[in-house]
Amino acid sequence: MDYFKYEFQNDNQHTQMLIALLAQQSFEAFQETETGFDAFVPVPKDSEAIEQSILDLKKRFDFSHKKIRMEYQNWNAIWESNFQPIEVGDFCGIRATFHAPLSGVQHEIIINPQMAFGTGHHETTWMMIDAMKNLDIEGKTVFDYGCGTGILAVLAAQMGAKEIDALDIELPSFENTLENARINGIENIEAIHGTLQKTKDKTYDLILANINRHVILESLPTLHKMLSKGGVLLISGILKSDEQLINDAVKASGFHLESTAQRNSWLCKQLNN
Repeated sequence: MDYFKYEFQNDNQHTQMLIALLAQQSFEAFQETETGFDAFVPVPKDSEAIEQSILDLKKRFDFSHKKIRMEYQNWNAIWESNFQPIEVGDFCGIRATFHAPLSGVQHEIIINPQMAFGTGHHETTWMMIDAMKNLDIEGKTVFDYGCGTGILAVLAAQMGAKEIDALDIELPSFENTLENARINGIENIEAIHGTLQKTKDKTYDLILANINRHVILESLPTLHKMLSKGGVLLISGILKSDEQLINDAVKASGFHLESTAQRNSWLCKQLNN
């Protein structure tokens, strides 16, 4: 399959934020460069929506870009060449299958990321993992909403969760979660391909939602119904500039805001039922 490569030139401090925002579109891979980053999307796929999203981002950020059509390459090989291990303190270390084992961490997660989001490198995933270290997950039921690579579901299993549902609307994420559960020897993750409608009638002790502002705002009332009494919802994928909007929705949905963490321009919030 041929791809369009979008070459972005931007201030380095905005690279991760732009990548995260563009990841909400149909882009399947990103590669940082000395002057910004490249983004890859299949030809043709949601071209009008992508072009509009870029125009909208130009109203908020200073960057330039150009689009190039590229013949098929091994995109996963390109991505893997830029993937480095990461540690969240001494609590959790994340590496790929082609890296040496990590030492000095309580939990080691092996990820074959493919095109799915969630490796620990982005601020939001890092904060979700850091927040999980303070939770008692032993014997709990867990829902990973927008599971991406399945990294949070795998960590929940390693922390002793009894049952875990991991849902994503993207087929590559569903498939990648299955693969990463297998790589890590996890057998109690039920990967689900679809929307929140597939799990809306179930209840969980812990819900993990590292997605984006739009989906979080839309889903908060349903997630409140899905969370057991005394349960915890962790949310991220939220920009600091959107905090008041999120806080108002959190209160309106019946949650209690327990805590907020910030890493650069991104937030992670713990909500209690």
